[in-house]
Amino acid sequence: MRAVPMSQVEIRDQFWEPRQQTNRSITVPHLFSELERAGNIPNLRLAAERKREGYQGPVYMDSDLYKAMEAAAYVLQLYPDDPIREKLDEVIGILERAQTPEGYLNSYFQVVAPERRWTNLRDDHELYCAGHLIEAAVAHYEATGSDRLLKVATRYADYIDSVFGDAPGKRLGYCGHPEIELALFRLYRATGEKRYRDLARFFLLNRGKKIFAQEHNIPLEQYDGTIWQDNVPLTEHREIVGHAVRAAYLFAGATDLVDETGDERVLQMLLRVWENTISRRTYITGGIGNEARHEGFTRDYELPNRTAYQETCASIALIFWAHRMGLLLEEARFFDALERALYNGALAGIALDGKNFYYVNPLESDGTHHRRPWYACACCPPNIARLIASLGGYLYAQTESDLWVNLYVESRAKLSLAGREAVLQVRTNYPWDGTIEVQVVEGAPLEFGLHLRIPDWCAQPRLTLNGKPLPLEIQKGYAVVRRLWQPEDRLALELPMTPLFMEAHPRVEADRWQVAIQRGPLVYCLEEIDQSAPLERMAVDTTSPLRYRWEPNLLNGIGVIEGGAVVLDDDSAWGNRLYRPLARRQRATFRAIPYYAWHNRQPCPMRVWMPVG
Repeated sequence: MRAVPMSQVEIRDQFWEPRQQTNRSITVPHLFSELERAGNIPNLRLAAERKREGYQGPVYMDSDLYKAMEAAAYVLQLYPDDPIREKLDEVIGILERAQTPEGYLNSYFQVVAPERRWTNLRDDHELYCAGHLIEAAVAHYEATGSDRLLKVATRYADYIDSVFGDAPGKRLGYCGHPEIELALFRLYRATGEKRYRDLARFFLLNRGKKIFAQEHNIPLEQYDGTIWQDNVPLTEHREIVGHAVRAAYLFAGATDLVDETGDERVLQMLLRVWENTISRRTYITGGIGNEARHEGFTRDYELPNRTAYQETCASIALIFWAHRMGLLLEEARFFDALERALYNGALAGIALDGKNFYYVNPLESDGTHHRRPWYACACCPPNIARLIASLGGYLYAQTESDLWVNLYVESRAKLSLAGREAVLQVRTNYPWDGTIEVQVVEGAPLEFGLHLRIPDWCAQPRLTLNGKPLPLEIQKGYAVVRRLWQPEDRLALELPMTPLFMEAHPRVEADRWQVAIQRGPLVYCLEEIDQSAPLERMAVDTTSPLRYRWEPNLLNGIGVIEGGAVVLDDDSAWGNRLYRPLARRQRATFRAIPYYAWHNRQPCPMRVWMPVG
């Protein structure tokens, strides 16, 4: 199945539409302001002026600008007259002037070190930056119809294709940070130029030949390419390893490869690695990458909470991979993982104000972990911006005769089904309420199969058609209804949202004898500001019922969950004793909020996993 493009989807709901408006009016302008201040845009001005000094920041500065440009393009897709168009046109002009005659474009290597071009593929991010330029260019072309930025990107892609490949005169290589593979497949689909698809295939299938050992004069017997997924050939991976963002981008690109070529060996590898990722190395919040040293993975079931890395970009990268796997295999389980990462791990990466961000997303804090307006490595702010801006492209998918609803967001989708034009409308207050109503509001009568995802968190879904119960026919995790749809037909899916205590696999040492709370797709946390006692002295009572309540004036409107707790005595009750007979615990209540909303008030301790009292 193929995704229904965001240009054909209008989001109208109370959860995501306000976030998209904040993204448009606050986040994206904030990005460009910071990109000017931090040097990303000035660096390219230097390149355009052929200057050789004055560069600011690390080697990969261009990539953050390109992601922001992609986000801005998605804004223009929905709002063609948005003021961001003027800034985007200005930056495109800078890029046109900065690009060299042969097509190369990278501010660091044009201003600082032109002699080092392509000499350190492992660390210098040249192909990574090029990939983000290409993605921004395709987004801009699809949004505006202008090919100015697309011409810049295709000239660069053509130049890269002249350098890398199997043909005589070309060289072996691939980037230390996968990304260009995704971009080249996207460029191929936008232009029809098969060379871009073949170059992506070249980069993917040559990975694992350990060229970084030779590049850095490391003897092969001493070389460990795990962090860059250069430890084994692509088809031999059995688990997710190394840097988390690199890994998920690599496997997203590999999924594109399977989609284009049907390569069965790559598909079987993807299924192995996906199973390892989801069943052993993913946080309950949907994030991946458990440790800070190399922003990646250690071993199965090692998922610490306070030191959880769970980079915002890694959650987004998992979303990209999950989306591609879901489209390829038409299975709901991939969209279950996408939804978990979207509503929890990724969304926590941006504050409700739209201009403060997390790079790292722990599941426990002592109150000293704060969002920031910007970072020296500012990959996450523009990444979450482009995800929110493009959300409409993740909701629906279709074939010629079937439609899949993969995410439940109140919206209207313009479709071409069975040779007919139609408009589908979804009404819902998801994620706060599990009632979803679907209606063909234009184009009926129309015959097609409708596939509604049954989330893995829902145990007892119910389906009705025009108020009458309808038997559930489940295929690959979707409830399927195939009929000649009439204008008055209303299909309603009920997904009961009962607050639940969740436990982790016993091999997850950090979560033993603890519970987390989940309702629908949302994982909850406790912030100390909401409790009657310090978090360090609280435990939850799992025999006490959980109660859900809507709080319209809290954190832009959220559902809170309350339950029973027990509290340890404070120091005054102990006197000078170090030990005493077990005493009766104080009874109390707790209040939990969605994890995505934490640290939007005053700083204080927070926990997702709580001990059981």
